[in-house]
Amino acid sequence: MSDTTHFGFKQVPKEDKVNLVRGVFDSVAGQYDIMNDLMSFGIHRVWKRIAVQLSNVRKGDRVLDLAGGTGDLTTLFEKRVGAEGQIVLADINSEMLRTGRDRLIDRGLVGNIRYAQVNAECLPFEDNTFDCVCIAFGLRNVTDKDAALRSMYRVLKPGGRVIVLEFSHPTDKLTEKVYDFYSFNLLPKIGKIVAKDEDSYRYLAESIRMHPKQDELKKMMEDAGLERCEYFNMTQGIVAVHRGYKI
Repeated sequence: MSDTTHFGFKQVPKEDKVNLVRGVFDSVAGQYDIMNDLMSFGIHRVWKRIAVQLSNVRKGDRVLDLAGGTGDLTTLFEKRVGAEGQIVLADINSEMLRTGRDRLIDRGLVGNIRYAQVNAECLPFEDNTFDCVCIAFGLRNVTDKDAALRSMYRVLKPGGRVIVLEFSHPTDKLTEKVYDFYSFNLLPKIGKIVAKDEDSYRYLAESIRMHPKQDELKKMMEDAGLERCEYFNMTQGIVAVHRGYKI
């Protein structure tokens, strides 16, 4: 078994990837939301709403928002679970977690939200804890994605859902060409101007290309124990929502 893994297009020792990814998100945390709006022309908000709709989360549910970053999905989930439910906003990166916590507190969302700094590969929660585990735009940064999916499955209650919202692979050649030009020529320049960080946004573009394709990720979810797995392409496959159940 190889002791290296990809960090963007580069191969690095597996033990180094967590710190390298942490460095990227420490760097971009302050401008993360502005950059999301610029990068996606605001469409990321639609993608996130669709992912939450597909989660079928209801009042009283417990939700784990993994790689929850600045709290966009937690905000949407909070409205659905109500005061009797609970969301755990979790991220491996302390700077992102702090930014998300401060934003949610500023919005007055405090009663049913908890925070946890965790590694998705080894979640520190008991078996059968959550009705839904969601990871949005975070799985591609995980070193051992199979371990993370198994960990999500373990903490999920029977009948619960895993939702993976992630950049994926375009479904037609024209979209792929336009997307590649944008990702590798324009996106790093936007990062340089707005976030003062060209290299981090070049890594983000590269990490998307290294992420498993839609059918491959579906198979990985099934191998982790999830059933009735399916995916929903959005924006010609630039983004996909994968959903699987613990039966």
